[in-house]
Amino acid sequence: MKKYVILICSLLYTSALSAQNSLDSAWFRDNYIKIERMIPMRDGIKLFTAIYVPKDTTEKHPFLMTRTTYSCSPYGMDKYRNYWDSYQRNYLREQYIMVYQDVRGRYMSEGDFMDVRPFIPDKKNNKDIDESSDTYDTIDWLLKNISGNNGRVGITGISYPGFYASMAALCGHPSLKAVSPQAPVTDWFHGDDFHHNGAFMMLDAFSFYTKFGIPRPLPIVEYKGGYDVNGVDNYQYFLNRPSLKKLAELAGDSIAFWKDLYAHPDYDEWWRVRNVREWVSGIKPAIMVVGGLFDAEDCFGAWRLYGAMEKKNPSNQYIHLVMGPWSHGQWGGRDPGSSMGNVKFGSKTSEWYQNNLEVPFFNYYLKDKGQAPSAEATIFLSGQNEWRTYDQWPPKSMKEQAIYLKPDGSLSWIKPSATTSLSSYVSDPAHPVPYTQDVHMNRTRTYMTDDQRFASRRPDVLTFRGEPLEKDMILAGTVVADLLVSISTTDADFVVKVIDEFPEDFKNPGSESSQYPMGGYQMLVRGEVMRGRYRNSFSKPQAFTPGKTERVRFELPDISHAFKAGHRLVIQIQSTWFPLVDRNPQQFVNIYQCQETDFRSSIINIIHDTKNPSSIILPVLEK
Repeated sequence: MKKYVILICSLLYTSALSAQNSLDSAWFRDNYIKIERMIPMRDGIKLFTAIYVPKDTTEKHPFLMTRTTYSCSPYGMDKYRNYWDSYQRNYLREQYIMVYQDVRGRYMSEGDFMDVRPFIPDKKNNKDIDESSDTYDTIDWLLKNISGNNGRVGITGISYPGFYASMAALCGHPSLKAVSPQAPVTDWFHGDDFHHNGAFMMLDAFSFYTKFGIPRPLPIVEYKGGYDVNGVDNYQYFLNRPSLKKLAELAGDSIAFWKDLYAHPDYDEWWRVRNVREWVSGIKPAIMVVGGLFDAEDCFGAWRLYGAMEKKNPSNQYIHLVMGPWSHGQWGGRDPGSSMGNVKFGSKTSEWYQNNLEVPFFNYYLKDKGQAPSAEATIFLSGQNEWRTYDQWPPKSMKEQAIYLKPDGSLSWIKPSATTSLSSYVSDPAHPVPYTQDVHMNRTRTYMTDDQRFASRRPDVLTFRGEPLEKDMILAGTVVADLLVSISTTDADFVVKVIDEFPEDFKNPGSESSQYPMGGYQMLVRGEVMRGRYRNSFSKPQAFTPGKTERVRFELPDISHAFKAGHRLVIQIQSTWFPLVDRNPQQFVNIYQCQETDFRSSIINIIHDTKNPSSIILPVLEK
């Protein structure tokens, strides 16, 4: 009898939930009208725009707009976007005018699409167009043609739409009051998506561009085609295609940006003008940059866009940063943000952000409702599992402290005293270190917090373990790898991982006995790759001299993590991270054009003696 009662209650709950969703959808249609327009730009090109306008006329309403490469579907005046099925229902309740636009050259908009279209700072005529001018022209049209608006506009977007939000902040329209670039594409050479410190993020680039990059001669509702990967194990799949030249053959000849990636292996002018950080001065609207601590795609972009905006806009006191414990865009969906893979965060962090930060941000600047954000930086502290606020980032009380690599595989705050000391491994491109122990085809999001014990067991990974901590250690800011190395070839990559090793008796709160064994778990807190040829300049690569000691110093994206008492700090160093990163042939050749026969094994020496003390510089929070 009891199980029937449970079944009936479950059915009633499901029915009630369905009814609630239906009511929300019906409410949206009852209270909003949808308008579709081709909005003209200054050069005559028209952009397809979907506009959802409240029927209420008792007050004036602000605009909230997203410009996207990913379609403002559904198309058709009687087909409504499902704002009501996410936290964005809050904007409907606040009666915003919701605007979605296909950017130039994508889906139903006219014109030619250009990836990360460069900003033109000195526009001389109507032919000088960029994403900021398209935003300006759209805002101007909306204000003049959509009745009932209050003259204020906000813009937001996640990932590629985050790039368009960044560009919008540069448009200079006086009615643009608030902008939130979220997980923004910022710099595709130094740290976002397709390159990290010059190393090609092959897995992401191939999976994305062989579909996203297919040409669209005319406006279209749905893209079709692209290269279909036939495989179940990405490690073996890419190992069987032993060079980037072979990948180019698979990608075909029609994807323009794929060819651009190959044509510009170094940081040249082509890349510079596509680096958003170059242009973010003179910003007038309030800004809230949002990102994920564990965002595999655009973690770099959020931290570094905020930093560039702060530096170049000293008079703008309304630039805010929010970083939560999220994967790419996790805070913008229905995922509560309470975990990342095996790591738990103790609360519904996405909901907290939505209700306490994003919606109030736009309400204040667009509706004069509530209060302005009280903190410049609101950052989740993983490990401690709590939100913290700061009046700047990195925090004033953060101090950089070097921890040194020791010959016995330990870590020490004291410089090494040995006159000769090094640790070595052989990096073999034919047997690269996998980025995760799992077998799968699509790159996981959870590798950003994955257990690294599998890598510790490989002979081509150096593992340095600190002693169990006597008290909590909080890291808040940029980690810097400062390595003194010598190699037997003329090039190599260097991957550095910062890891939190849990005590052997650790268990997640409320965990089941059958769950993944967390005792001794080596949580990846941050990992980053550096292509060695760029150690002195990203624009002018240099070969290594075999056997010569050289410095390889590079930044890892910022972290905010508490290493609890009893935990250990662990540092891993390796030279492959496959197939996340393409394999370096470990010879000073053009990696995009080289042959399989160009690949060589290399002896990698990490030196840690008194004259050449390799270290990891940690951002230690003193309070």
